[in-house]
Amino acid sequence: MLNIVLVEPEIPQNTGNIARTCAATGARLHLVRPLGFEIDDAKLKRAGLDYWHMLDITFYDNIDDFFAKNKNGTFYYCTTKAKNKYDDPVYKDGDYLVFGKETKGLDEALLKANPDTCIRIPMVDGARSLNLSNSVAIVVYEALKQNDFFGLQRQGELTKFEW
Repeated sequence: MLNIVLVEPEIPQNTGNIARTCAATGARLHLVRPLGFEIDDAKLKRAGLDYWHMLDITFYDNIDDFFAKNKNGTFYYCTTKAKNKYDDPVYKDGDYLVFGKETKGLDEALLKANPDTCIRIPMVDGARSLNLSNSVAIVVYEALKQNDFFGLQRQGELTKFEW
């Protein structure tokens, strides 16, 4: 199971979309306070639609609380400031993909302390960043692809339709 960590997310629709991605992929969602919204925010619930019952979610008071409760994890810090690409690491079950708030990203002290595990999604010069929920989906599916989509249904079926 992958772990998706949102540090101080600000936009409920993004968090709702990410929650839906987590539910659909079996990833665990970690939300680090302060949040820029109430967890019962209607926009958050609407973005996640009817997937909330499938979600494994944990809340933390702050980033120190998160690290104290997840001491032995392998952490990848997703940032536009990284030198490594998101497809460079070899992801494994239990890894943590850590994303910062929409307006500022992750704290630079955290990034400077962990340069080898900072990753980025390549973009054209001058592009500031991608939407947070899109970024999470890109990195999550790379990690899943590398692990042969462990635990996921790999094919669907067309419904029967009679003319």
